[in-house]
Amino acid sequence: QVHLVESGGGLVQAGGSLRLSCGLSGRTISGVAMGWFRQAPGREREIVAAISWRGVYTYYADSVKGRFTITRDNAKNTVYLQMNSLKPEDTAVYYCAADPSAGAGAVIDDREYDYWGQGTQVTVSS
Repeated sequence: QVHLVESGGGLVQAGGSLRLSCGLSGRTISGVAMGWFRQAPGREREIVAAISWRGVYTYYADSVKGRFTITRDNAKNTVYLQMNSLKPEDTAVYYCAADPSAGAGAVIDDREYDYWGQGTQVTVSS
């Protein structure tokens, strides 16, 4: 059984930074495309960033480009989301997701992901 557990969320002032981590258990993260999504109150879930299983390809939503960085450490079965220059509009519950059947690229469509974490709250105060 595959499980994803996010950590690292919290309350931060605008302009600050947070680093989210997502640990995968139940199988090796090697071969698994990973993504970070977020959902703010009253809004639909949206993709934030995605990374291919080798880490060669990445994708970022326009709203976070230049501020967020997705990385992975396959040896630690973990994917990270470094968030800098945070803005109040980044406030949301952040979810990581895993797609074990992806090819070489990053996966953008949330319908492609088979496994999801429980989410971690990120709150950015102005």
